[in-house]
Amino acid sequence: MPAEARLGDGARLALTTLTILPLRVGRVDRATAGTAMALAPAVGVLLGVPLAGVLLLLDAGTAPLVAAGVTVATAALLTRGLHLDGLADTVDALGSYRRGPAALDIMKKPDVGPFGVVALVLVLLVQAAALAELAGRSRPATVAAVLTATAAGRLGVTLACRRGVPAARPEGLGALVAGSVGPVALAVATAAVALLAVAAVPHRPWQGPLVVLAALAVAAGLLRHVVRRLGGITGDVLGATVELVTTLVYLGLVLSG
Repeated sequence: MPAEARLGDGARLALTTLTILPLRVGRVDRATAGTAMALAPAVGVLLGVPLAGVLLLLDAGTAPLVAAGVTVATAALLTRGLHLDGLADTVDALGSYRRGPAALDIMKKPDVGPFGVVALVLVLLVQAAALAELAGRSRPATVAAVLTATAAGRLGVTLACRRGVPAARPEGLGALVAGSVGPVALAVATAAVALLAVAAVPHRPWQGPLVVLAALAVAAGLLRHVVRRLGGITGDVLGATVELVTTLVYLGLVLSG
């Protein structure tokens, strides 16, 4: 497949997988999946633009926490709530202390258990509180912080799909994308998000990149644990990684802000 065609198919697959956009995807294979997962941080930037706009627009006429809450809700809407669903399912599976197929069966259940509920509440609460604080900063810093968090969250997907990380099931999204991202693509994506993060805390330009790298380190630890417990990654694990990294970056960007 020509590189241009693979890039186009990969971009459409990334947008369809990570957003609410119902784009028609062309050829879907391992190469296309790898391109899509490498482009995930760029999709995060695209998502961050309307989210930053909602936050700043509403903050001009209402309380910061209200603006932040609506922004979090908008993020869930633009992603069909899939990442939050993946977070709840993954935490329920890990919280059950079961392994392998037994844990995977828990992830397939439509209901949300107590571990999943607590995880959802904590993540949404931290994100809303952090966004309320970010709304009080200069507009450029606020926009940069939101873009950094949304891009870093999707960079977590790129990390989860790196070579050497297996799929937990022989079918599904995890099987398609697991191990599809090479080290060069991961390094380039990480450098790009770290560079974007410089503007997130203007008076401490090192803080943003450091927060991104720290959040990725935590995500890497989670992924190792997931592989031990589940045997590999699934689509739900990818969603959980998005929410974990996004939340950690928001939290890190408001520390001593």
